[in-house]
Amino acid sequence: MPVVHPFQAVQYNQGSGDVSELIAPPYDVLDLAAKKTLLDRNAHNVVGIDLPHVPAKELGPDAAYENAGSSYRDMLASGVLAQRETPAIFGYRQTYTFEDKIYQRCGMVANLDTVPFGNRDGGGILAHEQTFGGPKEDRKALMNALVCQSSPIFGLHPDDNGEAVKLLHSVMNSRDADITADMGDGIKHEIWTIDDDATIAKYQKALAGDDVFVADGHHRYNTALDYLTDLKSKGEVAADHPARRTMFVLVSMSDPGLAIGPTHRVLGGMEHYTIEKFIEVSQGLLNIEPIANNPSEFLSQMDTIAEREHTNVFGIFDYATGLCYGAWPAVKDTLEPQFPDQSQAWRNLDVAIIQHLIVEEICQPELNNGDPINWAFPHSIEEVIAIGKGEETGSSIAGGGKPQLAVIVRPTPLDAVRDISRAGELMPQKSTFFYPKLATGLWLNPLS
Repeated sequence: MPVVHPFQAVQYNQGSGDVSELIAPPYDVLDLAAKKTLLDRNAHNVVGIDLPHVPAKELGPDAAYENAGSSYRDMLASGVLAQRETPAIFGYRQTYTFEDKIYQRCGMVANLDTVPFGNRDGGGILAHEQTFGGPKEDRKALMNALVCQSSPIFGLHPDDNGEAVKLLHSVMNSRDADITADMGDGIKHEIWTIDDDATIAKYQKALAGDDVFVADGHHRYNTALDYLTDLKSKGEVAADHPARRTMFVLVSMSDPGLAIGPTHRVLGGMEHYTIEKFIEVSQGLLNIEPIANNPSEFLSQMDTIAEREHTNVFGIFDYATGLCYGAWPAVKDTLEPQFPDQSQAWRNLDVAIIQHLIVEEICQPELNNGDPINWAFPHSIEEVIAIGKGEETGSSIAGGGKPQLAVIVRPTPLDAVRDISRAGELMPQKSTFFYPKLATGLWLNPLS
């Protein structure tokens, strides 16, 4: 792993007390109405600087980023935000309910060396998802305006002997949290500030040699790399320059509070789509059979088919009729002819089979004249149904026609994330969903 560093975080309330009204969900899950709600609660909410332009993930006007930078500096000048005098790392616990079970996910917030993605001696920072230009342009403009990293990258590390988890739990069990927050969404946030050299050294030792797998924040880490490259192009960058380090929340793969959810696919805008036509043109590529027309039973019925067929299984939901189906590849290792150089783990991904078999071999050529189709990425069956009712439009379905077909998947296994990252391969977008998201505003990382 790149070296773990304590850092002088910028925080609200001098790093103590309740900051519920000052933090926000990640910028990329918010719209204008959600931003207004947060700012109405407290005009100093971090969303005012972290989401200067709506819609998220698109480059906005220069003035939006300039205003964000001015607001950040004003809050520093007034004392609303303040930078720590001593470097620290921070234990971070999120208590939440997932699939009717209570979890506590524990991570450590620290800076890591900003190094290119890839395997390295002693551990590297590894990517697993593709990135796109719009979000990187937006985050780069914001980083330039703030001269600050406004939200942490979510990283996973193997922690095979569980030492990092044990250390985190020992700190959290020893005293009350220094910072608490609850945004009213059912997730409790607690922070422990750790600034003693002995504990920091123990944590650094626990992570020595581990890889870090980026779970969420690929675009923002790429932005950090680009920012450092720009600085180097303008002259020498000192070895201890803050831009050489990037803020992470590091969660052990041994943490019992780590939950992974699915990201389903909703497809729309296909000119020639009907469920009958989809079944017809899928012959020889997919086996499709009717199942109970009750979307709440998708996952259990998919499990039954998987036990029988020993292969990838998908749920198929037709919005026009409400009919439900189970589907699985008609050929074992169905992506091998197209991708013989990709690893078996990559070819076995549900999301890879959806993109390269269902979408690129069936839906686009046979049902949409070879043209791209529209996507949405809900995380629950309830959201899948809501999209059909117009209650949850998704990012791309809204601009390109009504939803027609939902493909239901199971969560991507954690082992697959590790194996594919180490092989230097990238999954299709929205392959993983680590719930819950990290909060923004608990720490900011100055870059000067």
